[in-house]
Order: sequence, then C-alpha cells, then structure tokens
Amino acid sequence: MTDGPIKDMPRKGNYHHGELREALIAAARQLVIERGAEHFSLADACRVAGVSTAAPYRHFRDKDEILEEIAARGFDLMAQRSMEAVMAHGPGSIEGIIAMGLAYVRFATQETAIFRLMFGQNPTLKEAVAVRDQGHACFSGVIAQVEAYCARHGVEGDARVIAVKLWTFVHGAACLVIDGEYDVVAPGLDVTAMITAAAPGLLRG
Repeated sequence: MTDGPIKDMPRKGNYHHGELREALIAAARQLVIERGAEHFSLADACRVAGVSTAAPYRHFRDKDEILEEIAARGFDLMAQRSMEAVMAHGPGSIEGIIAMGLAYVRFATQETAIFRLMFGQNPTLKEAVAVRDQGHACFSGVIAQVEAYCARHGVEGDARVIAVKLWTFVHGAACLVIDGEYDVVAPGLDVTAMITAAAPGLLRG
C-alpha cells in the first residue's frame, strides 16, 4: 500500500550524518503521492523534512535529481514485488509469469503516483542513468522468466520480443485500471481473469 502522511520528522538540525538525504527523499516521495510530482517545490520538501532550503544542495543538484532517485527506487520495488510473486509459483512457469503480470498491475494500483512518475513524460527523468538502469534491470527480470519458460516448453522465438508483448499488454491494462477506463467501457471486467487467459497465447511466440 502507499505510505501514509509523514509523521514525527526530526526537527531542523537533528539528522545524523547520512540521514538528511533519506529524509529529503522520503519527504519528496510523500509529496509525489499527495500532490503529484509537478505540484510541489523543493522548498515544500524541505518544510516536510524540517530542514532549511539550503540543505538539499548538499546531496542533490535540484528537485529533478530527487525525483530520479524516487523513480529508480520505484523500479527496484516493482522488481522485488514481481520476483516475490514469481517465487511463490515457480520460476519459468506460466503461473509465475502470470503472477508477475498481476503484481505489476497491483503495483500500479497501490503505488499509483510513483508508477505515474516512473512512466511519465519528463525527458530529464527518463534519461537519468539511475532510472534507466533500474528500469532495464526490472524488465530484465521479465525477459529471464520468459527465457526460462521458452526453454522449458520448447517455445521458439525471441524471448525479448515475447517479453515486450507481455509487458505491453500488462502495462496497458495497468494504465487503464488506474485511469478508470475499464469502468467506463467494460464495467465489472475481471482484469485478473483477463491477464490469466491472455498470458498463454502471448507466450507462444
């Protein structure tokens, strides 16, 4: 689930060495959740963290660099939850791959503001090394599961292309869920059942 409001943030000057950076990231993350990435300033994050407006520049060049860290950690968290779902059902299995897809949709619905930040249209954010690397690492997990499935079941074809098809389908479903589009065009649609039914066909290569 998404984090609740930040509570009991230390007062200005009470951070130990190394904690200020994490406090600023936590404050900015909460503001992303509450307001959206475009609707707060670095000064707002400083107020939430209880530090001076000069404090962030010891660790970050600007607000965008903090958002880059939040997005990169979002990809890392998504990858962790995806692999937890896979391991519960067996690596390289159809059940594990379906569980990975459902974990993706669940992440989008539970961490919607972070998900939108990760896949938003900010070119500076998308081109940041940390965001790009964590995004690639996250997708590499999908490719690895597809490769294992294809090897186990003798599926021919490029595992990367198959993984892109799966991601395209699941990402589209996740976006439609959080935007409420299914409620308009297909009220009552069982998204879990839809993904479960579609995955075998997408995995045929």
